Amino acid sequence: MRLIPLFAALAFSTLASAGPNDVVRPHSPQKIHADTYVIHGPMGIPSVANQSFMNNPGWIVTADGVVLIDPGSSVQAGRMVVAQLKKTTNKPVTHVFITHVHGDHWLGNQAVLEAWPKAVFIAHPDMIRQAKDGADKFWIDLMSNLTQGYTDGTRAVYPTVEAADGQEYKIGGKTFRIHSSDDAHSKTDLMIEIVEDSTLFTGDNVLNGQSMNLRDGTFKGVVKATQRAYDLNAKRYVPGHGKTSSNRTFIADQKAYFDILLKEVRRMYDEGKSDFEMKPVIAEKLKAYRNWAEFEENLGLQISLAILEIEQE
Repeated sequence: MRLIPLFAALAFSTLASAGPNDVVRPHSPQKIHADTYVIHGPMGIPSVANQSFMNNPGWIVTADGVVLIDPGSSVQAGRMVVAQLKKTTNKPVTHVFITHVHGDHWLGNQAVLEAWPKAVFIAHPDMIRQAKDGADKFWIDLMSNLTQGYTDGTRAVYPTVEAADGQEYKIGGKTFRIHSSDDAHSKTDLMIEIVEDSTLFTGDNVLNGQSMNLRDGTFKGVVKATQRAYDLNAKRYVPGHGKTSSNRTFIADQKAYFDILLKEVRRMYDEGKSDFEMKPVIAEKLKAYRNWAEFEENLGLQISLAILEIEQE
């Protein structure tokens, strides 16, 4: 019977290094505050070119250790994040917050656990449930397909601690306040506020220069989350994708985008127009945002979702 753990360990070791490459090419972190770092990933969807890495992992060095937020899309991306983090501090990662269930934000957990086996992983309760109910396999397979197997060897490491709206975690002299929603970008979303530093990690509830994929969420919820982030008036905002900002301009831009889209969809819906008739009109109304990543790819889906929500009123 003692051979079973050995075989299991060997299987894990083989699996963890099964991809065609071991670590995503390095991306340097930006120091956005005294103890806070962010790696700003490339914009766009996972691909061979970006090796699946396209989110914004961040970490906060506290008196007791490091709090990491969204360690990336694969074990390969996670190892890159771990390597960059170790360049900024010798302290261990003690806690990991996951902003939502989409795999580009949390499948790097595996690499964190390799480096720091005692790290505690925290997420929305519905994120944990969905991950265990099949979202893990969906995202692992999607990452592999989109990168032509680069991310192979990635396995799911589930968060074990459930975070609630308004909950505060006191870690190493800093307060991490949770702003949670169950109807926004993914219906499993956390925004994490570092109270003393006036910094907000928005997850994908707010993006900077990128059109939002809302296939798993609702306009009603994400508009509410956008407003909530705006009203906090933080000194620093770290979006799930796009550059960190010291002001709320990009949040105001997202609010304006949604306001225009929803107003125009409702107007044309009342006129009896179909979604394909709406799209060119709305695209013209939103021309100021055409340079956003994934604008063309997501506009049609957003219009369809807006129609669906109107019909459900």
